Amino acid sequence: MSAIAANLAECRARVAAAATAAARAPEQVRLVAVSKTKPVEDLMVAYNEGQRHFGENLAHTSTLYRLHPPLPLLYRMSQVQELVDKAAQMPSDIQWHFIGTLQSNKCKLVAVIPNLFAVETVDGIKKADTLHKALVQAQRATPLNVFVQLNTSGEESKGGILPTETLQVATHILEKCPTLKLAGLMTIGSPGRDATGGPNPDFKCLSDCRDLIKAAHGIDLELSMGMSDDFEHAIEMGSTNVRVGSVIFGARAGKV
Repeated sequence: MSAIAANLAECRARVAAAATAAARAPEQVRLVAVSKTKPVEDLMVAYNEGQRHFGENLAHTSTLYRLHPPLPLLYRMSQVQELVDKAAQMPSDIQWHFIGTLQSNKCKLVAVIPNLFAVETVDGIKKADTLHKALVQAQRATPLNVFVQLNTSGEESKGGILPTETLQVATHILEKCPTLKLAGLMTIGSPGRDATGGPNPDFKCLSDCRDLIKAAHGIDLELSMGMSDDFEHAIEMGSTNVRVGSVIFGARAGKV
């Protein structure tokens, strides 16, 4: 068994154990294998082990230029279409999750990916409108799942709307963007947090915002929270969608 296959099996076991400990069925938690910057060959190892949900992005070129030392120009250019290129090369039953910062001028690129399962980083009304228009133009047959990204920690380095804006953005998507299906809310927990310090306030905030929308609109939304270093705690706090990369595929070069 390859290292990736073994890592994936262990990660699945950890997800199942965390769900069971939280009195939830393991199938209630979706494992998204974060595969950005990894070659198609690595993804196919996970695919052949039954993994179908993968997380990718269109890397932000300004981020790539800020890396020290900077990545070669050819590499920087190729990363802009990483998700698009991989989707074209790999089996059509893969369910792709867009998980990076979605620039408005890239919405048309992701809109035409036929097996795009979700965009997890809608960070405001303007982005929702731009994505909606791109999907109309692409003539997508079914609404696209979207998660509204919240900046629950207040860190300037993170994207996402303020928790106080959640209801306004959610209502706009529900009422004005018929090509979008509001599937849930997403956040990234503060890095390096001591898990012994009690419930993660970022995860609690996301859950509270989900409850606010349910009270206003009567809908149940997913919670996308938890990554390689905190996904078990996120499951304990109600996450239905965890994004795990390095635990499965190993560290990413450059972390773009």
